[in-house]
Amino acid sequence: MTHELLLLRHAKSDWAVDMDDFSRPLKKRGRCAAKQVGRWLCKQHLIPDTILSSPAARALATAQRVCRQLDIDESAIVCDSRIYEADAATLLTVLKNSGHGQRVLLVGHNPGLENLLLKLIPHSVPLSLKGKCLPTAALAQLSFEGDWTDLTEGGAKLVTLIRPDSLPE
Repeated sequence: MTHELLLLRHAKSDWAVDMDDFSRPLKKRGRCAAKQVGRWLCKQHLIPDTILSSPAARALATAQRVCRQLDIDESAIVCDSRIYEADAATLLTVLKNSGHGQRVLLVGHNPGLENLLLKLIPHSVPLSLKGKCLPTAALAQLSFEGDWTDLTEGGAKLVTLIRPDSLPE
C-alpha cells in the first residue's frame, strides 16, 4: 500500500519579539504563508489522516492555520515534544511510532526536517534561491510503499516540493 508523508517546515517566525525560541510566534508573513499552504493542500485534495506537530508556538500555529484551510478541527493536531529540535533519526522514529493512516502531515523545524527529507529520498532536492531545501513554510510531499514502520532511508519518492513564494496569494 502506498503512503504519503507531507513534511512542512513551520512558517516564518517573528524574531523581533523578546521571547525564548520555543515561544516565538509567527510573523504576519508566516501567518499568510501557512494559510497559502493549507489552501494549496485543499485544492490538491491532500487531506492528512494524521497531523503531527512540534509543540513550539511557531510550528503549532502553522499547523493550526493549515487545519483551518482544510476544515480540520485543531484538536486533531498531535503535539509531540520529540519533534522540537529533533534530528532526522528522531523524526523518523516519531513517524514509525505515530504515523497512522495513509497520509501524515509532519510540521517541524530545520535542520531536522530538511535532513529527514534528504535521508528519505534517494536523490538530491532542488534548492531555493536562498540555498535551502526547506525554507520556512515549504512543503515536501513524499510517497513510499509499505507501512509506516517500513519507512527507511532512501525508501521514499519526492512527489512535489512547494514553497510559499511559488503559490498564489
